[in-house]
Amino acid sequence: MTELEKMLAGGLYDFSDAELAEQFREGRRRVERFNRTPADDAAAYAAALGALIPGIPASAKVVQPFYCDLGWRIELGEEVFVNMGCTFLDCGGVRIGDRTKLGPNCQLYTPQHPVDYLDRRRPVETSFRITIGEDCWLGGGVVVCPGVTIGDRSVVAAGSVVVRDIPADSLAAGNPATVKRRLR
Repeated sequence: MTELEKMLAGGLYDFSDAELAEQFREGRRRVERFNRTPADDAAAYAAALGALIPGIPASAKVVQPFYCDLGWRIELGEEVFVNMGCTFLDCGGVRIGDRTKLGPNCQLYTPQHPVDYLDRRRPVETSFRITIGEDCWLGGGVVVCPGVTIGDRSVVAAGSVVVRDIPADSLAAGNPATVKRRLR
């Protein structure tokens, strides 16, 4: 099994592997191209964003600057809005449902480094998918940790750190984020 296959399967993988290193370099080139695209050139914006995040709906909007590892591990639904300064470490995959909005400087982290310091000396990690449902709103500066699912129609207050799943129709806040009340 290749290191890329291990990554895609959610296993421990060597991120210094030549094939993966090239994937990361190519991702950085696409990010740089997207971030250099003039904001008022709609055709160039759409082309650069489509090259970075294949299959992105025309109704989705990502405000520059934007940062990610790969791009092709990101799935955005219809009318998703990602504000400026967001960072997606997307090795494990990021899926954001229709009409969800992310405030500026949100950070979605799928990689998980080993807890044991001896294992951390090696260039290995695992990555766990982040899933954010439909009609959600993440306030500015929210951090979402590996493997978290945020349910449909939930709101996460600005500056929160989400370390565990948030159920649908919830308002969550804090570090770590906890459900403060149910919505609807």
